[in-house]
Amino acid sequence: MPTVETVRGPRETGDLGRVLMHEHIFVLSPEFVVNYPGDNGFREQEQIPEAIRRLDELHAAGFGTIVDPTVIGLGRYIPRIQEIAARTELNIIVATGLYTYDDVPHYLLSRGPRSGPGGVDPLVGLFVGDIVEGIAGTGVKAALLKCATDEAGMRPGVERVLRAVAGAHRATGVPIMTHSHAVSRRGLEQQDVLESEGVDLGRVLIGHSGDTDDLAYLTEVADRGSLLGMDRFGLDNILSFDKRVETVAELCHRGYAASMVLSHDASCYIDWLRRGQAPRSLPNWHYLHIERDVLPALRERGVAEDDITTMLVDNPRTFFEHKGGY
Repeated sequence: MPTVETVRGPRETGDLGRVLMHEHIFVLSPEFVVNYPGDNGFREQEQIPEAIRRLDELHAAGFGTIVDPTVIGLGRYIPRIQEIAARTELNIIVATGLYTYDDVPHYLLSRGPRSGPGGVDPLVGLFVGDIVEGIAGTGVKAALLKCATDEAGMRPGVERVLRAVAGAHRATGVPIMTHSHAVSRRGLEQQDVLESEGVDLGRVLIGHSGDTDDLAYLTEVADRGSLLGMDRFGLDNILSFDKRVETVAELCHRGYAASMVLSHDASCYIDWLRRGQAPRSLPNWHYLHIERDVLPALRERGVAEDDITTMLVDNPRTFFEHKGGY
């Protein structure tokens, strides 16, 4: 049986169980955490036990794994995640990559795309190291790559990251997950760039696809081979609950269950928000919304149990079973 790297080490893909494919444990701004802890509000001694409680609650609801694509730009700190993983039965899969909608951090500007050995972008080596050797001496290996394009489109820094992610993917074979802006159809642009670098689009998950009910766009992305991340359930301010559910149901009825995964893009603490938690206006933005509300609504709309299993179990497993560089 193929294996996938988790925070606790390799795990057989057949043992992942039901998977939420895009969640975060903590999304943090490290310089503010360190320099303005009172204003930032993140208290590790309080938030770690709370995260463990919420992950245990998710496990008790019948989920075996979350994928946490918290990379550079989102406050990744693996020792903290290791502490949590050691105290919960839920599997946690982590990523490497870089999160930006515009340029890369100043640190990387003098380490340009052709400044590495043989003219290879140094980012490729950083990402490959996280996958092959482990992240920051922890021994925890990234099992996927993450990049982002938002409404601003394929800015030079964004394109650099996508091409570096493609290079690291080609070298290692680990799959790619993106953040995309579905309303402006950015997933197609991402596919174009990745495909131009020789990436098999069947190894790519276009994230946040569920932020639109544009079925023509969604089927076009899926027909090119990529998974659709219907992964922001609970963010009803972007697209309503009913429209999200109806979109997934209609795609299932059209035979696209094998092209979708489900999740929330929720977190235990995100310091982008003043209190670090989902606001009262987003009461469904939490790890249990799919289990409690989304799955019953899909069943009411005629989605078969086999399709639900495909989206929560089979597609995540297959996503992580592609092996080897090419």
